[in-house]
Amino acid sequence: MRATLWVSASLLIGAVPWLLLAALAAAGRLSAPLALAGIALTAAAAAALGGWWASQIAAMQQAVRHLATEDTEGFHRHAERIRLPSLGLVLRSLLRIVRGFEAKLGRAEQRLQTLEAIIDLLPNPLLLLKPDGAVARTNAAARAAFGKDLPALLRHPSFRAAVDRAASGAGPQHVELSLVVPSLRDLEVTAIPLAREGAAPPPEVLVVLADRTREHAVERMRADFVANASHELRTPLASLIGFIETLRGPAADDPQAQQRFLPIMAEQAERMNRLIDDLLQLSRVELLEHQPPTERVDIGQLVARVAAGFEPRFAGRQMRLEISVDPATPEVPADAEQIIQVVQNLLDNAVKYGKEGGCVRLSLAPAEASPGPWPSKEGLVLTVADDGPGIPRQHLPRLTERFYRVDKGRSRQAGGTGLGLAIVKHVINRHRGQLVIESQEGVGSTFRVWLPQGAAPEAA
Repeated sequence: MRATLWVSASLLIGAVPWLLLAALAAAGRLSAPLALAGIALTAAAAAALGGWWASQIAAMQQAVRHLATEDTEGFHRHAERIRLPSLGLVLRSLLRIVRGFEAKLGRAEQRLQTLEAIIDLLPNPLLLLKPDGAVARTNAAARAAFGKDLPALLRHPSFRAAVDRAASGAGPQHVELSLVVPSLRDLEVTAIPLAREGAAPPPEVLVVLADRTREHAVERMRADFVANASHELRTPLASLIGFIETLRGPAADDPQAQQRFLPIMAEQAERMNRLIDDLLQLSRVELLEHQPPTERVDIGQLVARVAAGFEPRFAGRQMRLEISVDPATPEVPADAEQIIQVVQNLLDNAVKYGKEGGCVRLSLAPAEASPGPWPSKEGLVLTVADDGPGIPRQHLPRLTERFYRVDKGRSRQAGGTGLGLAIVKHVINRHRGQLVIESQEGVGSTFRVWLPQGAAPEAA
């Protein structure tokens, strides 16, 4: 390249003198020897000047190349070799232009980073969809709220219809929808087309999501609480009212009747208290069911603590509690208080409905050590098994329903509210786990809870 520059520069510099000397010789104004000597000297001078000029052009090319790769040291090294003022002026002007563009680019990048940080800090989940419907970007709220469950939202018919209408030019679209996987979640979706000047349709679509699950759950909770409380409290309230009327009337002066009625009244009042506590606890669990826990918990320590508190109750029924906790059990994302409630409810059922003088087995182990219908990912399994009378097969699918009792008389006699397994089910749903109930009449019942070891992965 440099040789080509040198030859071109030499020819350009020497062409005019050569033609002038040749013309003088042809006109007889200059002798041939002098003309040839002049041409030779001009060629030598042109070659020397062309070489210098070619070196200046080559140095400028190298400086521009280093400037393009942001190699400041290389740029200045080659720029110092340039002695031709015009080329130096051009190079300095080019440097100023590049630095101006770099400054503008730097400011643009700062603004972009600021905007991205603002988008990530927005409390509402945001999705940016490409024209083909693929996710181009999500903010932190969207990744935290959906994680691996985002495809279920993208495939929802109402969601797709709103996005398609927005992309087709119908303007911003609003729709409300419900996701049932992995737990019930009510969402308000706003799809906004981002038409850019010069861009071919369809445009990108910005989707703003508002989670209305908690608001709707509060509404349902109020209605359910009134309905459930009025239904379940009617019997104990009727009993209390009857006893109070009796104590005020016929038994007002009967100490024996009072001594017989007061324990029954206290039992009914305690039953109402347990019922209200369980209803409130179930409502709190349902409010948080759509938000999986993130804190990692050692379930083994919780199991040991809860089991220690049940020892007097097992001793009261001459029952044995066998505990087996695998030391290799990992920590899992969990709400410690809710997991304690799960263990308490399962052990409470085992004490109430297990065989007196029998054995209850409580175990905790990695999922691979506990065969079952578990997903193909790491987790742990909590098992509570008793050797009681068992549960008829036809009742198993409905055990986690509110107030469902296999034997209503025995359940009330044992102090059950019919809400324990419903609470367990909703807690397990919140933890994205699974509950499996197995029972055989005359043999006993086994309750197994699978909890995933890892948190839900974030969407891209």
